[in-house]
Amino acid sequence: MTDVHDQGAAVAERVERRWAAVAVLIIVFLAGMAAFAGIHQATMPQTTVETIDPTTIHLQGEFVESNLGSAVGEDGSVTVRAIGQQYSFSPPCILVPAGTPITIRATSADVVHGLLVQGTNINTMLVPGYVSVQKATFAQPGEHLMPCQEFCSVGHEGMWGKVKVVDKQQFLSEIAGKRRLSCAP
Repeated sequence: MTDVHDQGAAVAERVERRWAAVAVLIIVFLAGMAAFAGIHQATMPQTTVETIDPTTIHLQGEFVESNLGSAVGEDGSVTVRAIGQQYSFSPPCILVPAGTPITIRATSADVVHGLLVQGTNINTMLVPGYVSVQKATFAQPGEHLMPCQEFCSVGHEGMWGKVKVVDKQQFLSEIAGKRRLSCAP
């Protein structure tokens, strides 16, 4: 009986060693893939990086004051341009239509800011010298708070904006005859 027990124990030990080896190989493989993906992501530049001179954004180019806010393209799409700067967003209130693809193009004039539209998947960093691009569609009218979610200095807690989503027809009637639109007073 002891001989049969010893043989069974030897077989069980071999099987357990094989499964342990397989488990270790899987862990090593997954760790290697994670390391490769992390290193690859860190060393390869993004395909659509847009740079901008943060010292002249208010003076020339797409982020001059007269270009900020919502605009309707020839194809009916809506592009929103905004700037984060200590301690405000410009424009402080963005007006967009419901049920329409929106492209938000934003940058920072001074330090790193965060643009977060609560209740949506819009969440990006605004880095001086770079243009952040986010695409979204707001399903229904309403208001969304837009706080800066990246600590930018002592006035950070007061850096809030708003996105006001209105019916598409209301948006089109408000923008008629205007080049840009915002809901800021």
